[in-house]
Amino acid sequence: MDQQTRNGRSASAAEVAALAGVSRQTVSRVVNGMPNVTEKTRKRVLAAMEELGFRPNFAGAALRGGSYRSIGLCMYNITRVGNLATLEGIMQAAREHDFAVTMIEMGGDKPYALADASRRMVERPVDGMILNMNRMAPDFEEFVPQPGVRTVILSMYAHPRCTTIDSDQYGSCELLTNYLLEHGHSNMRFVAGPENSISSRFREAGWRDTLGRAHVDAAPMLRGDWSADSGYAMGERIAAEVLAGGSQAPTAVLAANDQMALGVIAALENAGLSVPDDVSVVGIDDALEGLVPHNRLTTLRFDLRGVGKLAFEAAIGESSSIEAIHVPSTLVERSTVRDIRG
Repeated sequence: MDQQTRNGRSASAAEVAALAGVSRQTVSRVVNGMPNVTEKTRKRVLAAMEELGFRPNFAGAALRGGSYRSIGLCMYNITRVGNLATLEGIMQAAREHDFAVTMIEMGGDKPYALADASRRMVERPVDGMILNMNRMAPDFEEFVPQPGVRTVILSMYAHPRCTTIDSDQYGSCELLTNYLLEHGHSNMRFVAGPENSISSRFREAGWRDTLGRAHVDAAPMLRGDWSADSGYAMGERIAAEVLAGGSQAPTAVLAANDQMALGVIAALENAGLSVPDDVSVVGIDDALEGLVPHNRLTTLRFDLRGVGKLAFEAAIGESSSIEAIHVPSTLVERSTVRDIRG
């Protein structure tokens, strides 16, 4: 029966040393992976640690080495495709730097306060923290990071006291809108995501501003909820406009994500329209690759893993500079856009 089971407390380094027949310094060398221990002694110490249920004191290790070698991560709705890819980038960077990741997921429908998330995170052994902000935090402007803990916020909004990092949500729609204009599509409909989504707000702004610079009036915006079903509902409305004809009938649709674009295409085709012969459709995020057979959607690809890696490196970095970093996207041309220029 190990020490923890006997008395409800973790075994000490001294108890491990006594069981293994070595000094406490030797136990410390094994815990910290130092090379000046024979393999035979290392195995004996590890066996004693396992028998006693010994857990290294990370606080003590941090005092000796100046680092917990752990990063804190607060995520909102981890099941979203984009969040999962960003998490993968953070985890990959952590592996490369031999860091652990301590994660807290904030649930519910309401945005979390950054101060609450950072207080919860700083109670854990972390060297820095990354706060993912899909929705605007109520305390964003006044938020002050925890002293001595470098904090990075995943957001398009710049912050006066923290580095912020995100894919260039504004630039993505700027690029796509110009792409459609260059192919002759001045009558286009925009299918936005939820109103409380920061990404959707910036994508809509990129669309509107680009049309404005081209002196093209923006048609009334449609709004979905990121799902293919909501895209289908908006696609039915667009199909009715196309079938009704007229000079303002849309020739193209810019959907704020690929799932809604897929729903729009299904609704258009079910109404007897052809994509792209009758209506061109583009999406954002290139999330269908590997999920939809014969994927033909023209879209934009975000480097979400790159965003995660940059966030990790900023959170463990020593630079005192505050930046707002927007990672550019890449156009992926497939076959859902037709050039209608005369």
